[in-house]
Amino acid sequence: MKIKNSEFVISAVAKSQYPEEVLPEIAFAGRSNVGKSSLINMLLNRRGLAKTSSTPGKTQTVNFYDIDGLFRFVDLPGYGFAKVSKTQKATWGKVIETYLRGRENLLEVIQLVDIRHKPTQDDKQMYDWIKQFGFSGIVVATKADKLSKNQIAANIKTIRKELNMDKESIIIPISSSERTGKYDVWDLFNEIFEVNGFEIYVERQVDDPRNQETV
Repeated sequence: MKIKNSEFVISAVAKSQYPEEVLPEIAFAGRSNVGKSSLINMLLNRRGLAKTSSTPGKTQTVNFYDIDGLFRFVDLPGYGFAKVSKTQKATWGKVIETYLRGRENLLEVIQLVDIRHKPTQDDKQMYDWIKQFGFSGIVVATKADKLSKNQIAANIKTIRKELNMDKESIIIPISSSERTGKYDVWDLFNEIFEVNGFEIYVERQVDDPRNQETV
C-alpha cells in the first residue's frame, strides 16, 4: 500500500478519550524536543501534521494519528524538560503509564534519543519502563545529520551501552531534515505488522532509489 491519507484524531488526557482498540498502534516516546513530531511528519510526508508545542515540555497529551484507516501512530508526551515542576513531571508519567498499561492494540513503542548526546537519566528510565511493559526496546536516534559517519557509529555504541541494550535490540539513526533513515524505519514497521499478523505493508515512494528492493 501507499499512504493516501493521514490525519490527526485526538489529543487525549484520559483513557476514556482514547480511540477504540480496533486498529494496531505504534507509539513514539522521547524527551521534549528530541524530534518525535518531525519523525512522524517525515514518515507520513506531511508538513505540520504533528505539531510541536511552542513551550517545550508543556504537552501532556497522548496524540493519535490515523493512517488510511489501517493503523495509528501515537505520540506520547515529551519528558525531561528541566523548567517544569515535579508535579508536571509526575503527571506526564501517569499519562504515559495509563496508555502503555493494557492497551491491547499497541504493537510496539519506539524510543527516540538525540544521537549527539549520551542518554539522560530520564531516557534510561523510559527505556527500562518500555522493556518492563514487554516491548522490544527499539531506539531511533535522531539528528544524525549533525554528525559524521564515524561519530554516528561511535555514538550508537555509547547509546547501546548507556541504555544497556541487548545485542539484538535495534537502533536506527535518522535525520528528519535530510530524510535519511526513513525507509529503514518503515521496513521495521512492516516487519512489526507482519509478525503481529496484520496484512499491512507500506511501499517505498517511486522517487526513492531503494524502491526496487521491494518490487
